[in-house]
Amino acid sequence: MTTTPTRAPGPAAEGCPTGPVQVGPGWHEGRGPTAVQAPPSTSSPAPAPAAQAPPPVTASLSPSRAADFVNCPLRYRFRVVDRLPEAPSEAATRGTVVHGVLERLFDLPARGRTQPAAAELVEPVWADLLARDPALGDLFDDDGALNSWLDSARDLLTGYFTLEDPTRLAPAARELYVEHVLPSGLRLRGYVDRLDAAETPQGTALRVIDYKTGRSPGPAFEGAAMFQMRFYALVLWRSRGVIPRELRLYYLGDRTWLRAAPEESELRATERRIEALWSAIARAHRTGDWRATPNRLCDWCDHKSRCPAFGGTPPPLPEKHAELPVDDAAPAVCEADG
Repeated sequence: MTTTPTRAPGPAAEGCPTGPVQVGPGWHEGRGPTAVQAPPSTSSPAPAPAAQAPPPVTASLSPSRAADFVNCPLRYRFRVVDRLPEAPSEAATRGTVVHGVLERLFDLPARGRTQPAAAELVEPVWADLLARDPALGDLFDDDGALNSWLDSARDLLTGYFTLEDPTRLAPAARELYVEHVLPSGLRLRGYVDRLDAAETPQGTALRVIDYKTGRSPGPAFEGAAMFQMRFYALVLWRSRGVIPRELRLYYLGDRTWLRAAPEESELRATERRIEALWSAIARAHRTGDWRATPNRLCDWCDHKSRCPAFGGTPPPLPEKHAELPVDDAAPAVCEADG
């Protein structure tokens, strides 16, 4: 059975404790396991991770690169095969800043995780990002443009506080790198924005959280949006032997969130889909057939000028284009607009 994502425009408040909060383990400090009122899982657990060595890695895939190929194989080629540089953008950089603030917010004591505190973190996070990549300063013509952009990041963070109360949360991990090598040698990997964990009578319960700084998709695209979350759920299940109880996507742009409770059958179907997707990618590598697929994302693509769908000419394929790249480049910590 397929679980349909649930859309909610207001606070993600179900299961949140009321009244005095005692510090303790779990999703919600002092009330951890009550955060999700899900029935005990009847699915069989994945085998515990074996002590034997994993299969040799022959290729790697992250949710963002998988989405690239699904949306436009040519864009995947430009990014992974040609490795063409892409100019920084205000939207993507703002997403990085917002993710950085939300990560640091949980370094503060619970009572200090307030909207004003998050707003105060914006400039230090931006300063650290600028120190690592001074070219980002060229995004803004003057201080006025920069200050307006910083305010837009603060507004997104205000949106976050309408979705949940971080003073009641005790995350198990933030910006968690996860990976698992399938028997085929395909390594699945990526960063989970936040992982909540709680011990229940049925065992460890996991909740996966992802922040998006864009607006939520229309109902027709909710399933595609949840693919990234099921990708992470699959990796966590295969690597830890635990199926996450809940997947949540927070869209700070319009202060909406999506949730789903994955089932074992869905994760097995996700694994089959990923393997089929990789077979298609491998076929494109062998044949050199990387087709452009014009869609609503084209206006934001760095490679539009070289795309044949818009009168451009792609550069010649690299000499070893038929070889499957392992793609050891660091996966993106965030995809700014989802």
